[in-house]
Amino acid sequence: MEDDGKPLLGSIQAGEYYTDQTDSLDPRQRRPFHVEPKNIVEDSAQERVSAEASALSSRVHYYSRLTASSDRLLAPPDHVIPPPEEIYVYSPLGTAFKVHGKDGAAKNPSIVTIFAIWNTMMGTSILSIPWGIKQAGFTLGIIILILMGLLTLYCCYRVLKSTKSIPYVDTSDWEFPDVCKYYFGACGQWSSLLFSLVSLIGAMVVYWVLMSNFLFNTGKFIYNFVHNVNMSDTEFGTNGTDRVVCPYPDVDPHSNNSITLHYLGDNSTAVFDRWWSKTNTIPFYLIILLLPLLNFRSASFFARFTFLGTVSVIYLIVLVTIKAFRLGFHLEFHWFHSTELFVPEFRLLFPQLTGVLTLAFFIHNCIITLMKNNRNQENNVRDLSLAYLLVGVTYLYVGVLIFAAFPSPPLSKECLEPNFLDNFPSSDVWVFVARTFLLFQMTTVYPLLGYLVRVQLMGQIFGEHYPSFVHVFLLNVLVVGAGVLMARFYPNIGSIIRYSGATCGLALVFVLPSVIHMIALRRSGELRWPSACFHSLLILLGVANLLGQFFM
Repeated sequence: MEDDGKPLLGSIQAGEYYTDQTDSLDPRQRRPFHVEPKNIVEDSAQERVSAEASALSSRVHYYSRLTASSDRLLAPPDHVIPPPEEIYVYSPLGTAFKVHGKDGAAKNPSIVTIFAIWNTMMGTSILSIPWGIKQAGFTLGIIILILMGLLTLYCCYRVLKSTKSIPYVDTSDWEFPDVCKYYFGACGQWSSLLFSLVSLIGAMVVYWVLMSNFLFNTGKFIYNFVHNVNMSDTEFGTNGTDRVVCPYPDVDPHSNNSITLHYLGDNSTAVFDRWWSKTNTIPFYLIILLLPLLNFRSASFFARFTFLGTVSVIYLIVLVTIKAFRLGFHLEFHWFHSTELFVPEFRLLFPQLTGVLTLAFFIHNCIITLMKNNRNQENNVRDLSLAYLLVGVTYLYVGVLIFAAFPSPPLSKECLEPNFLDNFPSSDVWVFVARTFLLFQMTTVYPLLGYLVRVQLMGQIFGEHYPSFVHVFLLNVLVVGAGVLMARFYPNIGSIIRYSGATCGLALVFVLPSVIHMIALRRSGELRWPSACFHSLLILLGVANLLGQFFM
């Protein structure tokens, strides 16, 4: 009679149950409940089980009660025990959980986890780091980069530990929005979803602006090469084999603003320039290519090309190294006052760098998922710290080298663009290869971002990821429209990154992790005033970071 009160699945944790059931090589040591695929009513992340499968489960459990656990008389014979990939574990609540065997439960070693985090964080922000350092000043920019890396690392650590602070609940499959819902109800879940969408849509807008830029320069390079057009006289920049340019020389207060560059080309070149414009036409051409891709029901095809992100970042690092070696370093240290060619070491525009870095170090909404696949869970904190160190070193390397070596005199440091590739002429072969790589990579990643936006928003509102073609199409039109408008009227990726980074970072980086940690400590009676003051300071820094984008 005592056994009758025991739950059918026992009190063992789900992850331990799966491991115990699938790691044994002896099929008789495995007594799973098998649900035939035809009995799975709905093919989703957590499938519903039909009444037929439920009845079968009840009979299996009933027969198992008739004999002792050591008696194999009524145990399922070997030939009916399915392979691991076909095993489901039935829950009395009416759900069936897929049980993964050793292959499906394979974990990554620490080195793979570290580089997975590095690859995920390395995005378009790396192109704006030199511009951000210029806005803050060289010395102050390096200090801020290091401090922001440490702050975002700590907040990411708090997100990673947030599921562990919830007692008496199995949080093994929880994500950060589930934690927010636990503490703040539906309001917390919706707020985390909203700010997560801000980061995703902001990234999609930046991608659209950059794809317009890269497609324009790639087409310009091909056209000029085929027609032997020399653009050196139409671009304000330096001479020599490694030219650097100032696309908008009026931003240089010490340059000769009376300089007007004219290019006298034939009529065909004028027609090409009219129909191949970075802001007037290219953003609209991309609609023909990308809008149909966003409407695919699945994004698995595009996920195969994610390795291109790693290739692009490695190529950028090589490109920066070569350019810095050829251009040399051009630095002068003036602490608070600018000179003809150089900016001061400390500038009041530093919040623009903090906004960029908030998005550059942002991985908080998916860090729990990434760390679940780490083989040695006890090394999660160490691996997360090493990943942030690797990301910070990469940002420092690119930002410091580009700022120190470029622009070379007679151009001022003020000529540094939010996308540092714009400071190289369209005829530069090395940069042409980089733009082509990045264009193809972003073309494949953009539908993935759109898929994430759709899954999060549609899943929350309608309960399914693809409610209808009309719903998905209208959502994609809104997202694409935002990218087209920004590429047409405000193609400044530095400002777009810093505004979206500071906005989503306010909630997901600074406020929610800190507040959740303080609530957990208070409920356990462990909250002390130093911890409360420190985490309150983090919240104030997040608010100041967002406000600074509008006043600096």
